[in-house]
Amino acid sequence: MLQLAWLLLAFPAAGALINTFLGSRFSKPTIGWIASGTVAASFVVSLGLLLGLLGLPGEERVITLPLWDWITIGDFRAPTALLIDPLSVTMALVVTGVGALIHVYAIGYMFDDERFQRFFVYLNFFVFAMLILVMSDNFLGMYVGWEGVGLASYLLIGFWFDKRDDTYGYYADAGKKAFLVNRVGDFGMALAIMILWTSLGSVTFLDVFQAAPASLSSGVATAIALLLLLAATGKSAQIPLYVWLPDAMAGPTPVSALIHAATMVTAGIYMIARTHVLWELGPSAANLAAWIGGLTALMAASIALVQVDLKKILAYSTISQLGYMVMGVGVGAYAFGIFHLITHAFFKALLFLAAGNVMHGLHGELDIRKMGGLREKMPTTYRLFLIGALALAGFPLMSGFFSKDGILLNVFGHSPLLYAIGLFTALLTAVYSFRAVFVPFWGQPRDKHLHEHAHESPPIMTRPLWVLAILAIVGGVLNLPFVLTLERWLEPAVGEPSFHPSLALEVSLLLVSAVVALAGIYLAYARYVKEIGWARRLQNALGPLQPLVEHKYYVDEFYDAAIVQPLKALARWFAEVFDPGIIDGSVHLIGRANLAAGERLRRLHNGLVPTYALSIFVGVVVLVMYLVFG
Repeated sequence: MLQLAWLLLAFPAAGALINTFLGSRFSKPTIGWIASGTVAASFVVSLGLLLGLLGLPGEERVITLPLWDWITIGDFRAPTALLIDPLSVTMALVVTGVGALIHVYAIGYMFDDERFQRFFVYLNFFVFAMLILVMSDNFLGMYVGWEGVGLASYLLIGFWFDKRDDTYGYYADAGKKAFLVNRVGDFGMALAIMILWTSLGSVTFLDVFQAAPASLSSGVATAIALLLLLAATGKSAQIPLYVWLPDAMAGPTPVSALIHAATMVTAGIYMIARTHVLWELGPSAANLAAWIGGLTALMAASIALVQVDLKKILAYSTISQLGYMVMGVGVGAYAFGIFHLITHAFFKALLFLAAGNVMHGLHGELDIRKMGGLREKMPTTYRLFLIGALALAGFPLMSGFFSKDGILLNVFGHSPLLYAIGLFTALLTAVYSFRAVFVPFWGQPRDKHLHEHAHESPPIMTRPLWVLAILAIVGGVLNLPFVLTLERWLEPAVGEPSFHPSLALEVSLLLVSAVVALAGIYLAYARYVKEIGWARRLQNALGPLQPLVEHKYYVDEFYDAAIVQPLKALARWFAEVFDPGIIDGSVHLIGRANLAAGERLRRLHNGLVPTYALSIFVGVVVLVMYLVFG
């Protein structure tokens, strides 16, 4: 089965090509099921790769499958080859498994859209690009997938490019913002690859990781890791390049689920885990990554507390949870970073698609201030959303509880202060998660007309969510001792763990996290359901901070004032002054000079014999004087 790994990429590529060239002949259900079926087929291939690796001894679970020579120029060689190891196969399972469920959901969600065929072509291409990113055996192949998911996100975030509203402005601008912000991070990735090639003479992962410890100085390794960190802050939406992700909600909800759960934003976490050897050679860069992750988690969680758009709450939640993952891989807990990536894919895809059900049932409305009492009108969606919120909040024994607290445990061994930030963020996470449950689904309807017309989504949009709900509940078993230990499974790819806590410390911190999660849920219940006085007074005490948080710490405004507006002013100066004055002026000056010279020459070429005779005479005199006196 391992020799057929290329089918992993071939299926979604075939789905995109079939629907591109033949989709106009098919019905909408046929287009949707072709796209969904090809991704599901890739999931089956991923399962085959998993079984193939499980049948090998641990030290042999790293296999390179060459496909063809891609670039060979002198000493530079970048093959087209697949790296089949526990990390790449785990990522492939997440991308194709969650991706297939999102595809099926999208058949119902996008059925009435006029660009249905185009949507599924883009969606297949997104999965194809992400699989290239996680399966390639070299940095250049990963970079191709890296740019591919950037292109796919641009196409899908701005899919409704002809729409405009007060929340997102022109939807096309949201796609453009995602594309441009990610280009900043991608510049770091490109530079890192160039330095690796000039320092080590290879861009293949296994060659680089083998040569790096002996050939790279600490300074060079730190520089490479910092450039890779810049790339990760772009793709995985960390400080300072996180600003594109909330605006990505302008895309259709299945796109939001795919970006936030299974594809694009997980790329940075995967990349850091894949290149862990380089980060271990540059520990100061890894420490910086951990702090960026922790501060991003805290900042985004605080913003999520005051958002009123249901999808934007989930968007800032994603930024916060990605912060946990970056914090985890930054302290060397690579397996736990990937573990949280997996469980987050389950419950965040569930939450986004359940939010899509709410949007579908309320005819596009997402303002939670207009909702209320939806659990009676949309009971299935309510149950699904509740399960996702419990996992996100870290409710004991849910999948998010085990993965998040595994990260916090390792962070505690690295920095107690960073652990305190992560723990406080967990409290905020529980609060905003259940604010998103209590305000829309509990209480009395705030907009009776909206409530009367609310309806449950069709089975094609709810059945895939039950699969995700089950995974969100039981996903924690992936790393439970004596069951399936993900940490041990990933060792051939990410190395052995460096922190070995005692059982007493592990149990103690789990209990602390459980108490924090329950306290956050109760705090949300006291404020948004019971409206207890002390909860309202607590909110009022924090009132002076609310404008700051509601304006998202004015980061977008700062970027607009410091970067966007100066660039626009410079562009206007070039357009209004430099271009007409210098560029056009130079062209016009040359033209006028030629016209003037032509006018003077025209007087000599007047067709009169005396003028030509005088010209010949003058020429002869000049020539004679030159010969006599020269």
